[in-house]
Amino acid sequence: MAMRPRVAVRQWRWARRAVQALSLLAFTLLVLWTARDVPGPLGAEGLLRLDPLAGAAAMLSLRRWLPAFIPALILLALTLALGRFWCGWLCPLGTLVDWSAPRDGRARTIPRRWHGLKYGLLLLTLVGALFGSLTLLALDPLTIFVRTVTTWLAPGANWLVTQAQIGLYRVGPLEGLADALDGALRPLVLSYKQAHYQGLLPIAGLFLGILALNRLAPRAWCRILCPLGGLLSLAAKGSWLKRKVGDGCVSCGACARDCRMGTIDPARDYASDSGECILCLDCAVACPRGAITFGPNWRYDADWEYDPIRRQALGMLGLGVAGAALAQVLPERAQPHPYRLRPPGAQEEALLRACLRCGICLRACPTHGLQPSLHEAGIMGLWTPILAPRLGHCEYSCNACGAACPTGAIPPLALAEKQRAAIGKAYVAHDLCLAWTGRAPCIVCEEMCPLPEKAIVLETVAVHDAAQGARTLQAPVVLHERCIGCGLCENRCPVQGEAAIRVRVDPLT
Repeated sequence: MAMRPRVAVRQWRWARRAVQALSLLAFTLLVLWTARDVPGPLGAEGLLRLDPLAGAAAMLSLRRWLPAFIPALILLALTLALGRFWCGWLCPLGTLVDWSAPRDGRARTIPRRWHGLKYGLLLLTLVGALFGSLTLLALDPLTIFVRTVTTWLAPGANWLVTQAQIGLYRVGPLEGLADALDGALRPLVLSYKQAHYQGLLPIAGLFLGILALNRLAPRAWCRILCPLGGLLSLAAKGSWLKRKVGDGCVSCGACARDCRMGTIDPARDYASDSGECILCLDCAVACPRGAITFGPNWRYDADWEYDPIRRQALGMLGLGVAGAALAQVLPERAQPHPYRLRPPGAQEEALLRACLRCGICLRACPTHGLQPSLHEAGIMGLWTPILAPRLGHCEYSCNACGAACPTGAIPPLALAEKQRAAIGKAYVAHDLCLAWTGRAPCIVCEEMCPLPEKAIVLETVAVHDAAQGARTLQAPVVLHERCIGCGLCENRCPVQGEAAIRVRVDPLT
């Protein structure tokens, strides 16, 4: 694959940019299409199957082989052949990092030893997985991308489109355009219901922080911190396809100045580490003599100052063990948070061992009731899914979350089995309930209960209200042996703020 003519190199670079744009569009659509009427491989699950770090960490944590990640092994094998092409050509987060880089595109000087930080994060992630914690997968670029599109970009786009439609409906002749816009985007891409996600600020802050790192240096995230980049870098060091500097080099330094990964070293006759090269081709375009080519070279790139050494590996191993021990003795491990409501069929320890923190289940949930957890599950369960009924209930006729989960952290229950799986139990707060306090007649929760044999029944009670005196009203009573904790009653409760009926963890389990 020699590419000496500069015209040919420019064509390859334009091809890379086109592939980047098409890949970003395709991967975004995969996330948006993650719904209960779209098969898994055509949703975000198909994107996560390409992630070798997520696959390796999940298999370490679960202690078993996961066939769903065979595409990730294929990607790793291709990296051994072609180098770190994923980062430069296909990675959606890498593409956004490229597009948000300063216009000059020049590589700023940062200590090259910082490049080794990503290897430390990679090792910490794998050590954590060995001890049953996948918390650090929150820093995997594909989980960041899926989570950001799910919780921020898609809801934001949904709100903007809705506002545009409202504006169009106000102009009579444009009502047809508003209807066409709605028909084109909903329900396949956007939602009829506006989603609201808790913990949005830290999720958006992580994404924006990665883009802001470009001010430190182009592709600073990819150079320094990306744990998936660290794994692919180790594989790419032994790749077959490598950058070469020919005899025509006149040491002008143009390639080093234009290298967005900062890996071209003038002190080594402008050689580069193939583990850091993302095959962007900028150096070949910048070279005035056509001295840079790409071709076969089986040597393993080693002896770079940031390469992981045994002492650092042992230090990261010790840090990972200490972190795992600390996470296990935090107080939230002793007692569950009362509102840590897991998806149907999910068991706490099994979920923590298998959940990638990707947010696919959040996107699949048609009511947007599944939310990324914050304090409810502690640091071990950061951004794992919980049900927040006030934001959206668990739809009785839906089992999309289990079908979409790539690792089985949420079991793929058949619909009949899911309809029997209790998430929690509903409890009526008598001091808030409109009926029990005598403030107004209300039977909404009983009407909303979706079970064939309702878990909420009505009881005639004598109440006293200062304004209306003594009277009798029908008030709700929960039959806990029937309740599955779907949260529809809490979601539809007309009491403002905290609902008068709330689903909590079953105190008897």
